[in-house]
Amino acid sequence: MTLTQKQEDFCQAILTGVNFSDAYRIAYDVSKMKDASIHRAAKELIDNPKIVSRLAELRQPAIETAQITLKQHLDDLKDLRDKATLRHQYTAAISAEIARGRAAGHYDSKKAEPPPQGLTVPEDYSLSPDESVPDAPIL
Repeated sequence: MTLTQKQEDFCQAILTGVNFSDAYRIAYDVSKMKDASIHRAAKELIDNPKIVSRLAELRQPAIETAQITLKQHLDDLKDLRDKATLRHQYTAAISAEIARGRAAGHYDSKKAEPPPQGLTVPEDYSLSPDESVPDAPIL
């Protein structure tokens, strides 16, 4: 797969976060082009399989890093949940589990209800040393 320098510049511009038309403006001489022509030319480029392939190639390291970061974040929250549960800090355990669910995308942030407030556990409730705490389900 060989791209022209301008096509490569277009791909690199997209990675900076600009829209396709602005990426086209960065990579190409548009001094004599109308906006509609720029939009069409950018659309043609983004539909080019070579461009699509190059963008996927350029984005792959960032995707892998994000996946590793999310996994570590979820593992950290699970550890916090487990430690809170062992200390009978159930409100903290539930909060950690809710945070895991949100981080994993199981909640729609626009529709999610707030976490329960004032959750109490009876004072006489405790686990004996030989009881195990089951893993809470991921919400």
